[in-house]
Amino acid sequence: MSTDPQTTPYRPPALEFKSSTFSVPVLILFDNDTVIIEQQLQEKVRQAPEFFKNSPLVFDLQELNKQEREVDIAELTKIIRKLNLLPIGIRGGTAQQNQQAITQGIPVHSIHSGSTSTPAPAETVKPKKITPKPDPKTEPAISTLITQPIRSGQRLYAEGDLIVLAQVSAGAEILAEGNIHVYGTLRGRALAGVQGNQEARIFCSDLQAELISIAGTYKISEDLDESVRGKPVQIYLQNENLIIQDL
Repeated sequence: MSTDPQTTPYRPPALEFKSSTFSVPVLILFDNDTVIIEQQLQEKVRQAPEFFKNSPLVFDLQELNKQEREVDIAELTKIIRKLNLLPIGIRGGTAQQNQQAITQGIPVHSIHSGSTSTPAPAETVKPKKITPKPDPKTEPAISTLITQPIRSGQRLYAEGDLIVLAQVSAGAEILAEGNIHVYGTLRGRALAGVQGNQEARIFCSDLQAELISIAGTYKISEDLDESVRGKPVQIYLQNENLIIQDL
């Protein structure tokens, strides 16, 4: 049966591909002992279980391969998934390691890709921190303004500063390459300077956060002093330590 194109109803496209940037934790390995890796990962997950729950993860073997130390990719993948982490990529691997990862359903990422960065929990021992050099020719990123509350389960990413004129609920996560301003109660997780900007700061009117992080250095709720809870504060990085100061 022939179809008359003039009578065929128009159907809008059902999908579209777009290039985008997401902040994904990177697990940098320095030791190939899977027992030690599992023990240290368990400890990290125990410190911030809600942060790690079902979190995507890229594992980096570059430092391990510099030492010419092999690692069992299948066993490593099993450990990561056992802790409810979701491995979505490998980088810095050899051709053999990359092929092993592919057989586990894990894609290969370029070591030079700038699309993944390491918030604080993405580490085996200590995350690498990169401070990008400012380019005077580059225009500053536009701030993102949010006027509605950020609900539990929502994740929001801003390429510049992020300004929230409402509360951030427990179980929500906000990330920004620049500063974060929350003019309401901050109960969820806030990560500023996620691309390595150590000058980034977090400002909030009411600190009750599950996790705060700047350029990979973080504190979870249990680490917050009672003297700063429920108060307007600013949070910044000084000598690789998070400083929480009353406003």
